[in-house]
Amino acid sequence: MMDFAPMHSAPTEVPVEHHSHGGWDPYVDNGGTSLAIAGKDFVIVASDARQSDGYSINSRYDPKAFTLSNGTVLATTGYAADAKRLVEVLEQNAQTYFHKHEKQMSAPAMAQMLSNTLYYKRFFPYYVFPILCGLDKDGKGAVFAYDPVGNMERVVYQAYGSASALVQPFLDNQVAGANQRGHEGGFLDRATARKIAIDAFTGATERDIYTGDWLDIFTIDQTGIHREKRELKHD
Repeated sequence: MMDFAPMHSAPTEVPVEHHSHGGWDPYVDNGGTSLAIAGKDFVIVASDARQSDGYSINSRYDPKAFTLSNGTVLATTGYAADAKRLVEVLEQNAQTYFHKHEKQMSAPAMAQMLSNTLYYKRFFPYYVFPILCGLDKDGKGAVFAYDPVGNMERVVYQAYGSASALVQPFLDNQVAGANQRGHEGGFLDRATARKIAIDAFTGATERDIYTGDWLDIFTIDQTGIHREKRELKHD
């Protein structure tokens, strides 16, 4: 008879190749906050301008809200580089539409195009939480809120960003009248909506270190887009 060497059980662990990128990550949350409030015939859009990375401030004036050639405003939060690239893509498509059809793209059409653009990139998405604002075909204020993969909802008001946990409940109370007795509802007038936007950021800068420095406020109405710049807390 032949002698066989004793058999040992095979190792159960498979070698795994580990990749190290030195802590590099394709996404960075650069902080900051954006909000929008729709009115009967206008939209107020507000964004702070601080850009941060952790506890470091990269820039004290790096705008998060951008005007597009079709009369809309895109407010962003998240990764600043992705936001700028997204604006470039939307503007290129808006220009292509204009030269092809000899008219500007409507705000709802732009909203749907933005949703499609984000969805097409869903496997390596833009790390951006956009709010697209403009007027619809009836001249009413239109605010469209998104997540990074293109889910879209038309809303009356929305806040995104590092201070959204502070700002969104404030808007719920002041705009929607949540927990207010006798609130009659309906759209706010322009002056009130603007004041609420300013108050929201004034309060947010006291509690959120990633929001501050400067505030860009856009008013969209039938006469166009009007922009103003206000100073916020710098520390």
